[in-house]
Amino acid sequence: MTNCIEIKGLSKSYGDFALKNINLTLPGGSILGLIGENGAGKTTTIKCILNLIRRDAGEISLLGYDNVREERLAKQDIGLVLDECFFHDTLRPLDVGKVLAPAYKNWDGDLFQSYLDKFGLPEKKLIKEFSRGMKMKLSLSAALAHRPKLLILDEATAGLDPVVRDEILDEFLGFISDEDHAILMSSHITSDLEKVADYIAYIHRGEVVLSGARDAILDSYGRVGCTAAQLETIDPGDVLRTRKGAFGCEALVANRAAFARKYPMLLVERTTLEDIMLFVGKGEAK
Repeated sequence: MTNCIEIKGLSKSYGDFALKNINLTLPGGSILGLIGENGAGKTTTIKCILNLIRRDAGEISLLGYDNVREERLAKQDIGLVLDECFFHDTLRPLDVGKVLAPAYKNWDGDLFQSYLDKFGLPEKKLIKEFSRGMKMKLSLSAALAHRPKLLILDEATAGLDPVVRDEILDEFLGFISDEDHAILMSSHITSDLEKVADYIAYIHRGEVVLSGARDAILDSYGRVGCTAAQLETIDPGDVLRTRKGAFGCEALVANRAAFARKYPMLLVERTTLEDIMLFVGKGEAK
């Protein structure tokens, strides 16, 4: 099938910051987790995808549509959830449904109501009285009610308690059970992405520094704990980044199995996405 998102050579410069040659692909039936530090370019990438800002170079295809020339067609099949609920505080969930219904040809009022019921959202209560978790559930209900094929989520689970996050993650997994559906999910909560993402793309200072299948990344990368003297015995070509502290040193390696064979005296452990981000963001080359 057609990839739900294809980005080729995306670039955008603001003078003091630039996205540089971003290339990403999101196949149907999968979740792509977008990670990176604050200011790394995740939200800028999403804004370019949605054609909210003009890109300097590159091509973006959404569900087979050019995101500029065929923007209206593409957006009919996209659901969007941002880090804040942008529905006015004086509205009620039923009012949200009335506002959005004319905007989407496939809006399903009964489906919207079913999500309100499923998430336990009081349909006549003012949004200003909702908790953050309830607001996110309302945003997700609205995003799903027009039966989109692509969900774009920018820090949608930030600030939510673990129970609510788990409930929403389950909803995401149910959504992509249809092979025509996919999710682009930007999040600082890397543990969530380790649970549900099929692919990971790490944007650092405007560039994609790591991209691939989640399992392949977590199965391959490793973290080595050692002394400063032991670190000196390691070939610089065998480590990606190092970190030195008062109680020892650490190194990030791209091939855990190969490193273990070459340096059997050193313990190399599985790493996490958060570990990788810390090494890239705060570590140094050997």
